[in-house]
Amino acid sequence: MKIQAKINYLRISPRKVRVVLEAVKKMPVSKAMEQLQFMPKKSALPLLKLLKSAVANAENNFKLKKENLEISEFRADKGSVLKRWMPRAQGRATPIHKFTTHVTLILEDKTVTEVKKEKKEKQEKGDDVVVVKDWDEAKKLVKEEVEENVHSEGKEATTGEEHKPDIEDIRMEGKHREKQHLDKIRKKSKGGILKRVFRRKSV
Repeated sequence: MKIQAKINYLRISPRKVRVVLEAVKKMPVSKAMEQLQFMPKKSALPLLKLLKSAVANAENNFKLKKENLEISEFRADKGSVLKRWMPRAQGRATPIHKFTTHVTLILEDKTVTEVKKEKKEKQEKGDDVVVVKDWDEAKKLVKEEVEENVHSEGKEATTGEEHKPDIEDIRMEGKHREKQHLDKIRKKSKGGILKRVFRRKSV
């Protein structure tokens, strides 16, 4: 479950906002609130308000607990630039650029992410662990596996279909382009189409 909250056109430059974001990224919500509350930066107060509003959305709309929430993404993107002018000497005017930022915050539930991680680890390992109480059960499982393997091998023999490995042309990949080029040069040195034609005439 992902909960999103945004601030658009925050009147602080994104470079200054990112300094605060980097200190708070990948933290639990309670710790992040403590950090932002006592951080002596201008952008800390609006970011704290944003975090509180995201937590309120999670609690009221999705019935999630504050303790289980974690910051998965905290991003500061560049917004539109306000252009102003400062009068200088001899009738000149120097430009002033006032930057704005779009801040996006995404909270995630810890419990859901932990379950997803466990599933991924199991899929990567590919090991189906079977819990066995007795030695007899273990023997039965081994016998069943052996019978299945023998049965599958017998089917392959009767059908006469053998597993053939897929042959791929590796020369098209980036590593082997030099080899491909060398093959073309060798073919040219042996003789192209014109040489073959003239040979036929002479014969």
